[in-house]
Amino acid sequence: MQGMKEASLEEKLVEKFGKDKVEKFKKSIENYREIPGSLIAVMNDAQEIFGYLPIEVQLFISQEMKVPLTEIFGISTFYSRFTLKPSGKYKINLCMGTACYVRGAAMLLEKIKEKLGIEVGETTEDGKFSLEPTRCLGACALAPVMMINGEVFGRLTPNDVDEILKKFE
Repeated sequence: MQGMKEASLEEKLVEKFGKDKVEKFKKSIENYREIPGSLIAVMNDAQEIFGYLPIEVQLFISQEMKVPLTEIFGISTFYSRFTLKPSGKYKINLCMGTACYVRGAAMLLEKIKEKLGIEVGETTEDGKFSLEPTRCLGACALAPVMMINGEVFGRLTPNDVDEILKKFE
């Protein structure tokens, strides 16, 4: 096995995400590299470009920004903006705020979990749906409310779930 070189971190990222995304991310790092306190901005760009922050991306940020991986991981797991797993094509945000909860959001949550076969924070095996509860969507008059990729659905009952999800299949 002598002479075989292990792929670099950058090569692994290209293999996983494609050259265009990696090049775009490298430019982002170059723009921020010398700016103190820019780590979160770089991580935001990575989240936008790759859709999530897998360990390979975190390692690349650590290497390029000369920041300990533990710091990057800590930020990645502290802020809800960042995710370590890929999200589904359709991101379901179900409001669990007071108005929605009182009007049956918990029953909606159970129906969605049952229908999709996933738990909160998971993505369906086909990569179509992710399920995330949220504290408030700002549509209390329409409670209970859920949003799928920015489209708001209100005054829901568990019976509405099947019909709504069919729109996105």
